[in-house]
Amino acid sequence: MPTQRVPRRFRASAALAAGFMAAVLLGAGPSRARPFSPKDLVMLDRVSDPRISPDGTRVAYQVRETDYAANRGVTGIWLADLPGTTAPVLAPRRLTAAGGSNSSPRWSPDGRMLYFLSSRSGSSQVWRFDLAGGDAQPVTRAPLDIGSFMLSPDGQRLVVSMEVFIDCAAPAPQCTRRRLDERAAQKNTGQLFQRIFVRHWDTWSNGTRSQLFAYALDADGIATGAPVWLTRGLDGDVPSKPEGDDSEYTITPDGSSLIFSMRVAAGSSEPLSTNFDLYQVRLDGTGGLRNLTADNPAWDTGPVVSPDGRTLAYLATRRPGFESDRFGIMLKDLATGATRELLPRWDRSASGLQWSADGRTLYATADEAGQHRLFAADVAAERITALTGQGTVGSYTAGSRALVFTLENLASPAQVYVLPAAGGTPRQVTHLNEQRLAGVEFGAYEQFVFKGWNGDPVQGYLVRPADFRPGRRYPVVLIIHGGPQSAFGNLFHYRWNAETYAGAGFAVVMIDFHGTPGYGQAFTDSISGHWGDRPLEDLRKGWKYALEHYRFLDGTRACALGASYGGYMVNWIAGNWQDNGAGPWRCLVTHDGVFDARMMYYATDELWFEEWENRGTPFANPANYERFNPVDHVGEWRIPMLIVHGGQDFRIPLEQGLGAFTALQRRGIPSEFLYFPDENHWVMKPQNSMQWHDVVFGWLKRWTQ
Repeated sequence: MPTQRVPRRFRASAALAAGFMAAVLLGAGPSRARPFSPKDLVMLDRVSDPRISPDGTRVAYQVRETDYAANRGVTGIWLADLPGTTAPVLAPRRLTAAGGSNSSPRWSPDGRMLYFLSSRSGSSQVWRFDLAGGDAQPVTRAPLDIGSFMLSPDGQRLVVSMEVFIDCAAPAPQCTRRRLDERAAQKNTGQLFQRIFVRHWDTWSNGTRSQLFAYALDADGIATGAPVWLTRGLDGDVPSKPEGDDSEYTITPDGSSLIFSMRVAAGSSEPLSTNFDLYQVRLDGTGGLRNLTADNPAWDTGPVVSPDGRTLAYLATRRPGFESDRFGIMLKDLATGATRELLPRWDRSASGLQWSADGRTLYATADEAGQHRLFAADVAAERITALTGQGTVGSYTAGSRALVFTLENLASPAQVYVLPAAGGTPRQVTHLNEQRLAGVEFGAYEQFVFKGWNGDPVQGYLVRPADFRPGRRYPVVLIIHGGPQSAFGNLFHYRWNAETYAGAGFAVVMIDFHGTPGYGQAFTDSISGHWGDRPLEDLRKGWKYALEHYRFLDGTRACALGASYGGYMVNWIAGNWQDNGAGPWRCLVTHDGVFDARMMYYATDELWFEEWENRGTPFANPANYERFNPVDHVGEWRIPMLIVHGGQDFRIPLEQGLGAFTALQRRGIPSEFLYFPDENHWVMKPQNSMQWHDVVFGWLKRWTQ
């Protein structure tokens, strides 16, 4: 489907962002310019989770700061007045003390209090501020960590998630705490498992499940009594693991019931299933559970109920087992059960649904042509409108008078913006990192389009070196995104940030090869069963196009890098991109990449992904796993390669990286292995990130100078 036309009243947003970015990037002038460095990246403050106040005059948001000495990130809650709503507008101010862990700001319905998660008591609990004054007060004192929470619209109940043993008798939190303490006191360490998941993402199973509980709140907003176990009897996690959050459940406007998403499968079938259903339960625990989407064998999630309580909107896929299927927007009449899809011809995968205050509009975000935009859907007219242009909207909330959202791009970390609900020009609210970035010179970036596999138009990004001078030629890196059904996009990445390479003197090429979302579901589907041919054709053609159209790229001094699927593709390139006998590459870098596709199936956690992408199991369809298996082409490897792997990566386990390194060493190919015993699929700790960049950039410069 063609890109939606942006109404004139929204077109100024791109110019506003561009003007601000230019001011940041230019700093005080060329004499002070310096390149953007990995240390700059690591030390940046990161804003997220903006929440607009009920009266629309203020926004609370979360800021992650880096405690480099402690090798960790710490989060705090900030508050800002929204421009155009109060006079005078006060500067943003921190509400929580520096150095702690405080997150997830949520307003009380009357706007007098701000609730949040904090570990200040020694465990993660819900706390609150009375914004009229006074210190923060604990709302919960549960014996277990609170993972997420939500206030009911009437302010009388608090729903929280805690990980408990589901066979416990009530009260489950106390029972679970006792069992965990008893287990910790035991001298033996063996664990007996009777089903998979044995481990998931970066955590071994301890037998607990994330479950939902409801507390009653007193007149002061403090939890009282024992909580009601809302999901009792269900063998599943809500929110889902490893990355689920409070977007997977919602409370009806009248405060009477909860609607949540949970995986239907149980036992050893859990790693095979993407069948999530929506359930409804009363907050007082009476009446039992009601399955609202039993007729859909695929994924149902993201529930939000219209302000009048009549219509449930949610996201749903159609194909069981395919996690990257298009998420359509569904509307269900809660009284009759009648269900229809909103915008069935909108060929984008939606996320993050929210209703407008009047119930006429549904907001959503979606990938589109290298951007991640915020959209408004007119429910009655079945019309979709893009509210943002260039860049990536990270998170947002819709209020009665305005929307607040974070916006970032390749050359700028996220800031909070506010957009009037009636339309107009977005206005910037936060100015984080401006002092840190004053005088920093970023590399200019642009998109390009070429003909890829099947003659389809394929898009890519080109980022110039920060010190770019016409007439000079520069070494270049091809960075290959993971997923594979994901994209680097126009965003400020904190692990694979193109500007750190530009700051180190490299030009950067990135390709949205077949499989990338945001170009229609058929484009996304096309990679399944074709990991090694169609994307490789796109990469080869995109690389050729870039070298021909950007003459400053020195193709004789080039390296290719990637993580996850990108790491798989680097391993595949090592044996299958053999121009002139060795390929165009001086060096390669593979981070947590697949080396042996067959063993990957037996060692990874989420089997539904492997079985969908390879069209079955390796014991039933072995040829599918060998068709594009890097391990079968080690005999062709000749290019120096750096391998990086995390010891806590259970998605692509450590042995995949070790196997690739062994192959390189045994063949006598220059190679190094960087191992992080305390990292998962990502490198998250600040000092580990610095080491990662030092080693990777050292490797690149060694082979391109």
